[in-house]
Amino acid sequence: MNALEALENDIQQDLGATVFGQHELVRALLVAVIARGHVLLEGPPGLGKTLLAKSLARALCGRFTRVQGTADLMPADIIGTHVFDEASAKFTLHPGPVFTELLLVDEINRASPKTQSALLQAMEERQVTIDRQTYRLPAEFTVVATENPHEFEGTFPLPESQLDRFMMRIEVGYPSGADERRVLERYGALAGTDGAATPAPAQGRVTAETMAAARECADQVHVSSAILDYILALAQASRTHAQVALGLSTRGALAMLRAARVQAGLRGGKFVTPDDVKRVARWVVPHRLALKPEALLETLDSRDLTTALLERVAVPR
Repeated sequence: MNALEALENDIQQDLGATVFGQHELVRALLVAVIARGHVLLEGPPGLGKTLLAKSLARALCGRFTRVQGTADLMPADIIGTHVFDEASAKFTLHPGPVFTELLLVDEINRASPKTQSALLQAMEERQVTIDRQTYRLPAEFTVVATENPHEFEGTFPLPESQLDRFMMRIEVGYPSGADERRVLERYGALAGTDGAATPAPAQGRVTAETMAAARECADQVHVSSAILDYILALAQASRTHAQVALGLSTRGALAMLRAARVQAGLRGGKFVTPDDVKRVARWVVPHRLALKPEALLETLDSRDLTTALLERVAVPR
């Protein structure tokens, strides 16, 4: 068992105590975190998106900050502001919740576009600028955001530039009957409705050394020139597709490569295969595709087109 497999085994065990039947979602989250990417969880309310993100945060670093997206949330509420200190007669920085290793932004698309844009620099450069002064964020800074489907009331669609900064968008669907029954059995007691009875995973079980070893293991996974050509061909096909207005960006192609490398390591592989690329493509590609009006009229969505692209581009031998 390599370092990546050992890390996933620990995380799956930790999260299994609080989140049931989400093995594939946990795998996707772990791939993104190891690859230093940000994650967007999308799904209707009440399916455990926030619990999943909080459980992962506790298992990874033991501490995190949370922001609740609302229409009146302001950029300063996220990045912080300078406040005048009468004692020293100087302006001092009151850092916002963005100064953390893992930032959970709950219902990000209920915040206004102005507030959403406050995360653009932080997600790309891992630094923020406040009153013309630039402050570095922790090296492990990661955003895990949740959002409701766009057709829900009170939501603001995330712009393309914001979506492209998320390495993955993971859809959270309804659990199976058996898993939903386990949820009712575990959380159905009235004494636990305040959250006090919710079991918490081990605090800070994953150390900096563990994560560094996992990333070193991922870096040792070989990527052939044929796989690079395959990823580039997928990106080019998305840009020239008749029903796509905006295709996969270079950032998106790089995200697919990094995610595929981690995915290969998690299965114990020594090199990336086309199947690794295909598996991560469903998380990396769809939210980066902007569809043309005629595609929307045909009730197609970005997931359908991602599947079509994977079928259209020849797989390298």
